[in-house]
Amino acid sequence: MIIVSGHLSVAPDEREAYLATCVEVVRRARASDGCLDFALSPDLLDPGRVNVLERWSDAQQLRAFRGAGIGTEQATMLLDVAVEEHEVV
Repeated sequence: MIIVSGHLSVAPDEREAYLATCVEVVRRARASDGCLDFALSPDLLDPGRVNVLERWSDAQQLRAFRGAGIGTEQATMLLDVAVEEHEVV
């Protein structure tokens, strides 16, 4: 199993707009083969932080979902990305 965890940083006044652009991404991820869980959520203390938690059955399924990466609209809103993958054996 692969766990992806960490956080994204966006301008505090753009966080809700950023999360709105992610609704379809979450929907597609959860419907993807190998996705065990996929969540993006606003941090309760930091208004510019979006928490990331994903669980995938294996790295191959995760890579198949990731494909070409995030869209341009989302990428331009990101100020920082601190996300890591962890393999659970």
